[in-house]
Amino acid sequence: MAELPIVVSPTREAIFAAYEADRDDGFRAHLGASLIGKDCERALWYDFRWVSRARHPGRLLRLFETGQLEEARLVQNLRRIGATVLDVDPETGRQFRVQAHGGHFGGSLDGVALGLPEAPKTWHVLEFKTHSGKSFADLSARRSVRASKPQHFAQMQIYMHLTGIARALYVAVCKDTDDLYVERIEVDRNFAEKLLEKARRVIEAASPPPGVSVDPSWFQCRLCDYAAVCHPDVPDARAPEIHCRTCVHVSPIEDGWRCERHDRALSLAEQRAGCARHLFIPALVPAEQVDAGEDWIEYAFASGERWRDQGIEKYPSTANVTV
Repeated sequence: MAELPIVVSPTREAIFAAYEADRDDGFRAHLGASLIGKDCERALWYDFRWVSRARHPGRLLRLFETGQLEEARLVQNLRRIGATVLDVDPETGRQFRVQAHGGHFGGSLDGVALGLPEAPKTWHVLEFKTHSGKSFADLSARRSVRASKPQHFAQMQIYMHLTGIARALYVAVCKDTDDLYVERIEVDRNFAEKLLEKARRVIEAASPPPGVSVDPSWFQCRLCDYAAVCHPDVPDARAPEIHCRTCVHVSPIEDGWRCERHDRALSLAEQRAGCARHLFIPALVPAEQVDAGEDWIEYAFASGERWRDQGIEKYPSTANVTV
C-alpha cells in the first residue's frame, strides 16, 4: 500500500506563521535573573552581548505564551484560597522588578503573596512555571526545586535577596495533567551573593569567558541556543550578529552602554542598529588576529585566507560559517 501524503493544514501553518511574524528580535536589554543559574558563563555572555538571536518556530512561541497565560490563572487560584497576591507593583502598575550592577542585571517577579496556608504571616516571592510531563515527574520525584531545576532555584534566590523577602513559593503546573507541585524556598544569601558575583563577571568581561565544554556534542552544548556561533567547526555554524554589543569599541557603563569610537553613550535603538564602523570583538572571530590598524583588524583563518574586518561585513565565505 502506498504511503498516504501528509496533509498540512493551512490554518495551522498560518497561526504559527503569525507568531513568527510578531516575535521581537529576542535581545533583552539586561542579563536576566532567569538565566543566571546556567552552568555556562560563555552562554550568559553571548546572551548579554546579543551574539546571536534565537529563531524559535511558531509552535514553540505559542508554547511560551501558554506559560505566560498560566500565570494569571495561578494568581486567581491563590486568591481563591484566601491569599493576598500582588502581581504588579502598586507604585508603578507594572511587574515588580529587581536589578543590580548598574541596571545590567535583573528580572521581573511573577508576584508576591501573603496569607499562604503554610505561613500566613510571611510574605513570599512567587515563581510560576509550566512543565512537560517528564519534567514535572522529575520535580515531583525529587521533591526539590534546587535538585531538579537549579536555574529556577537560582532565579528565586536572586529575587528574594534583592527584594529582602526571605521566602519564595514555587508553583509548577504539569501541562499534561494540570497537576500542581508547590514548594516553599528559603533564602540563601551566600548563594545569592555568589550568583551576583557571577553576573558581575559576565557583564564586565570584554571577551567571552570559557564555556562548559569545547565539544559541540556535549549535551549542554547540543541544547544551547548559541552552539552554532560558539563552535565554528560545526556544519551549521553562524557568524555573530552585527550591532554595537558585538563591537570592540563598545562596553557597558552604569545604566547603559558607551561607544569609545563615537565617544558617547548609546540608546537601545542605536545598540541594535550598529554603525558602519563596527569591528567584531576579536574573540568572536574564529581565526588568529595577525594585524590591526585604527579602523580595521586583520585575521588569518585555518584555510589560509586572510580577512580584514573594516566595517559592517560578515566573515568571508571560505570560513566555516553561514554568512
